[in-house]
Amino acid sequence: MSHTIFVTGAAGQLGQLVVKHLLARGVAHSRIIAGTRSPEKLADLAAAGIQVRKADFEDPQGLTEAFKGAGTVLIVSTDALDGADTRLKQHRNAVQAAVDAGVERLAYTSQPNPESSRLSFAADHLETERTIKATGLPHVIFRNGWYQENLLRALPNALESGQWHSAAEGGRTSYAAREEIAEAIAAALAAPIADSRTYTLTGPEALSNEEIAELARQATGKPLAVVHVTDQQLVTGLKAAGVPDVFVSVLVSIEAEVRAGNLSIVTDHLEALIGRSPKRLGSYLVEARSSYAG
Repeated sequence: MSHTIFVTGAAGQLGQLVVKHLLARGVAHSRIIAGTRSPEKLADLAAAGIQVRKADFEDPQGLTEAFKGAGTVLIVSTDALDGADTRLKQHRNAVQAAVDAGVERLAYTSQPNPESSRLSFAADHLETERTIKATGLPHVIFRNGWYQENLLRALPNALESGQWHSAAEGGRTSYAAREEIAEAIAAALAAPIADSRTYTLTGPEALSNEEIAELARQATGKPLAVVHVTDQQLVTGLKAAGVPDVFVSVLVSIEAEVRAGNLSIVTDHLEALIGRSPKRLGSYLVEARSSYAG
């Protein structure tokens, strides 16, 4: 049995944090393999004694070679949101390559409630989960909640204008820190291979946009009002701002997801894995103030 852990997307925001927390948990450098399309980006890990291998989800044969000798492969979902099923094809390539390489356990970063999700890319996650389960291998599915860092995309412009246009109505979101989700993933991967499990990793509270706006006001001292709009009004505004059509559909589907309550789920899985209460959004907004308040 191999105890090595292969982290795909190790040069990305989540992947690099997973590697960081595997090391912090005492996982030996020799047990970690960092995969990326651009190995030169991980020269620091290679210099520290961690194996770095090229892992391109568009190259099934190369992936199989890269995964050989790994006990667990963490498939970090890609960002190919082009509306042409590219992401799902990439994920299926990775799953098949892991099977062909003789991997003993699969892990994957998914989303909460993919079965009932309104997100435009939810089917990618649901079908990838099904593909993994169909292999019969032990697996760990991480259904990652919405990152607190995602708010950095909306808050700067909203605070500048004093208005946050949203079609989420009264929906709530349980934001969680990306770093803590990575820590939880590392904790689960560092454990011995056992029965298959699914973790839904969320923050400790589900907040409405009005409550989030109040936290932002408290953190920055700037006025911010939530302006409720329809999906079509949101589409019109996004297109006027020059947002590409494929991303307009993604952003509008996120609002629909919040409105439907699919991002309001709160579990204790994150707390159980990291061994402490997760960071609350109010604390994050204070800490990250310089990143979004100018």
